[in-house]
Amino acid sequence: MNPWHLAKRFVGALTAAPLTAIEQRETQDLLTSAEAELFGRLTTADQRHALHVLRRFDEYASGAPSAARRAALLHDIGKVESPLGTMARVVATIVGPRGEAFSRYHAHELRGVELLVAAGSDALTVSLLRGDAAPELVAALRRADAI
Repeated sequence: MNPWHLAKRFVGALTAAPLTAIEQRETQDLLTSAEAELFGRLTTADQRHALHVLRRFDEYASGAPSAARRAALLHDIGKVESPLGTMARVVATIVGPRGEAFSRYHAHELRGVELLVAAGSDALTVSLLRGDAAPELVAALRRADAI
């Protein structure tokens, strides 16, 4: 992973502000009730990052369907089952999937897909997170998350 991206995520995690009431309403309006419940379990830093990714995704994939936009907002949802703090995440990123907790962190993308399937998310949302949706949407999501 890009060191610059990691440094920005680290600083963002340390300085993340809770979503405003307007931002909370925006996420609630986009997500299904089951998805909103999952989103509410994310840390403040993860929610803030998810909203930034959604904003960039909207720039890169202007006019994308709501189900694709939900994927952008929920791309890290599997982290709800990886209760590592910021410093532990840094260590996990450096040392890799050693031990159960670090392995769960590294498997958050797969677990996120499973959580969203169980929550009844739209097929497009799930396929985009699996990486097998339309290539232009997959590319837009990866680009939005990589900045």
